[in-house]
Amino acid sequence: MVRRSSRVRAVLTVLVAWTSLVGGGTAWAETGARPALRVGAPAPVAPGVTYQEFSLAAAHGPAYGHLLTADLGAPGVSLDLLSPGAVAARSTVSRMVDRQGAVGGINGDFFNITETQHPGVEATGAPVGPSIASGRGLGAAVPDGQRFGPALPRGATTRDVIGVGTDRTARLDRLALTGTVTAEGRKLPLRGLNQYALPVGGIGAYTAAWGAASRLRATCGTDTNRGAPCTADTYELTVRRGRVTAATATPGRGAIASGSTVLVGREAGARELRRLRVGDTVRVEERLRPTEPGALRFAIGGFPVLRDGRLPAGLDNANSAVRTSAGSGGGGRLFYLLALDGGSAYRTGLTVAELADLMRELGADDALNLDGGGSSTLVTRDPDGGRTTVRNHPSGGAERAVANGVGIFIRT
Repeated sequence: MVRRSSRVRAVLTVLVAWTSLVGGGTAWAETGARPALRVGAPAPVAPGVTYQEFSLAAAHGPAYGHLLTADLGAPGVSLDLLSPGAVAARSTVSRMVDRQGAVGGINGDFFNITETQHPGVEATGAPVGPSIASGRGLGAAVPDGQRFGPALPRGATTRDVIGVGTDRTARLDRLALTGTVTAEGRKLPLRGLNQYALPVGGIGAYTAAWGAASRLRATCGTDTNRGAPCTADTYELTVRRGRVTAATATPGRGAIASGSTVLVGREAGARELRRLRVGDTVRVEERLRPTEPGALRFAIGGFPVLRDGRLPAGLDNANSAVRTSAGSGGGGRLFYLLALDGGSAYRTGLTVAELADLMRELGADDALNLDGGGSSTLVTRDPDGGRTTVRNHPSGGAERAVANGVGIFIRT
């Protein structure tokens, strides 16, 4: 992994408020010229956590933003998922930070925000990628063709995440769902877990963590076309204490009881589920498996824009927008949360390639692009007084309710 420890320390400790970075350093290779990056002096948020403002001259005009840096080696500092309380739900970052007692946070993954292509189908609010909270896998990734957000860079997938392992070290990784449905002597592959879109022909499992949102959206679109029609070839079973307790032809809605699992099948998956009857024995097993060694205690989805200090090939350098990013440096011990200002007063933000270079300049070796635009929000909370402050200017003039986020916590 590329290391730039001395330069990172210089950026974080020598610069005073709005002092320009001058001379040396990494060139902004994608734009052909280094922008004037100005970084404010770090202000303490909590022990091991600092907040800074920054500005830079980008290809489409000046951009302004906000940065939280967490030292995962400091006593009590940790990261975890900010959640609305269910996978298929939405809340503002401020409310999630308040409810979970974080000292800071940003919005997270892209999510199922609208269903204009499927009239009458409810948008679930569920995220595109996998998520892990406090070591518990909440949901898996939708097929690449079902995602919301800008086009994926070459080689990226909806299974990409950034997270923190049980060793307290941050890393980029990929989470794949492995699981089976064992029923009446047959083993069927499980191809979904608490996700708004299932692969064509697949079976997905929905637990109490999903929430009360309709599961109908899971049977709409295809693996390559999010807007394709919903299939009518569907089936749903409810499994409790290892036995089928209910069956229906159409995916339902409403809270799922703790200890129960709802299986939704489409096409070939639906045909397999139709072979089962109420009272049949069923065992559902599932696991989110990382590519890299070591279990993840926290993970959130997005797409990589920086890996080992290098920009992946093919990052977009044409389209500028308000953006959010999470990254790590210092051997995985420093974690960076960044959100840009939005609205007409703050111009048009950055391209994806500019965002990657900015994260590298600020000290990250690895970084993920998260949901941007009207979702971009960075919040801090006074751990003593409890006051929550939205630090950036959201594009819509107020916070958008989002699917999840990244929270910084101080555990005593």
